Amino acid sequence: MSISDYFTKYLGKILSETLKMWLVSAAIATVLGLIVGIVLFLTRKSRSRGGKIAYKILDFLVNTLRSFPFYILVFFVIPFTRIMMKIFTGKASFASSDAFIVPLVIAATPFFGKIFENSLIEVKDNVIEAAKSLGLSQWQIIVKVVLREALPSLISGITLGMITLIGYTAMASIVSGGGIGSFAYTNGMQNYDTNAMLYAVFTIMILVFIVQFLGNFIYKKTK
Repeated sequence: MSISDYFTKYLGKILSETLKMWLVSAAIATVLGLIVGIVLFLTRKSRSRGGKIAYKILDFLVNTLRSFPFYILVFFVIPFTRIMMKIFTGKASFASSDAFIVPLVIAATPFFGKIFENSLIEVKDNVIEAAKSLGLSQWQIIVKVVLREALPSLISGITLGMITLIGYTAMASIVSGGGIGSFAYTNGMQNYDTNAMLYAVFTIMILVFIVQFLGNFIYKKTK
């Protein structure tokens, strides 16, 4: 395959399919992961027995989901994926790029959640105690103090998570039949076309470089 064929016949389609899966799943996983991270942070900091137990249970569930190999997770959550597709699209379909947003979110959320927890834990206790002494509520401390103090670390975590999710998306697209991964498998591996494989790899590399550049830029602005 020539590079001109790749740019004119394939790149636009496979890039749009990949970006859709990646960006939608990244946005949802970031929001859900932040919620998980805050809950982990609060229960980890809790001095009550119930809070400590809640943290251990939630931490176990998060680590369990994180330990699932992505391909196994994809097929393990097929019934749940069909339910979600039925709710949001009216069709209990699994073989589509939209359907694979569900396992991508399930795989990424605990990953993001653990990253966010570690970022929030970095906020010094004396900063939190100072906020408490000013009479701020727990919600105000989280929003106005902890999240602001941890913002640079959160940006680094989001950057890492989004880069990891690019790899997950490429793997998911092989099964879904659309995207860069599917192109590399069908046009590259099955047709023994080394050029097609290289084009797909370089496209993914460029996406990673762009995300890392933007992440570093935003990190420096928030530092």
